[in-house]
Amino acid sequence: MLLAEDDRAIRNALERALTLEGYQVMAVADGVEALAQAHRNRPDVLVLDVMMPGIDGLQVCRVLRAEGDRTPILMLTALVETADRIAGLDAGADDYVVKPFDVEEVFARLRALLRRTSPVGVGSAPVAEAPRPVPERFIEAAGIRMDPQARRAWRGARELELTRTEFELLELLVRNTGIVLDHSTIYDRIWGYDFGPGSKNLAVYVGYLRRKLDEPGAPQLIHTVRGVGYVLRED
Repeated sequence: MLLAEDDRAIRNALERALTLEGYQVMAVADGVEALAQAHRNRPDVLVLDVMMPGIDGLQVCRVLRAEGDRTPILMLTALVETADRIAGLDAGADDYVVKPFDVEEVFARLRALLRRTSPVGVGSAPVAEAPRPVPERFIEAAGIRMDPQARRAWRGARELELTRTEFELLELLVRNTGIVLDHSTIYDRIWGYDFGPGSKNLAVYVGYLRRKLDEPGAPQLIHTVRGVGYVLRED
């Protein structure tokens, strides 16, 4: 793990806690060193403070994503406005934690991110798995066509530029076309952790998908079922 945090007290406390949890931690104090370590050591996950001197966490995230680096990124931020959190997700981050935070929440969010990228958890011994059937090449519904193997998606003839989380959310909705998925189910399937009713993560990502899916004159595909969740259907 690469941890970038300019506040020494927070950095040292997190490094100790994460080490005790079983992570191998590279801790740095600024964005310049974070980029250098990310290029040099290729960590499995990054924890980036948003506000750092020189290059901030958002810029580190943007640079890595522009290079095609899809390593999971968890942002730490003292900025509590929704627009600030959206900026982090727009930069390519996978999740965020608002300061002050409970270290157990950091652990939970990291476990969720790592479960999405590795079949073996931190500190676990490799487990022999039974052969898996070859997945279908394409899935289609409501004018959406997806190739899960190549991680590509289209609405009609237009290819959609989706982040990993956006792709996984759209795939979940497409595979359950016409079925209302509640918030808890979506959180569990996409993030592996239910962040509770106060979290805006899901609403933010649904907003991203709608902006990328919607076309002038075309029917809206993702519908909100107030108080329950979301459903994909072509009205």
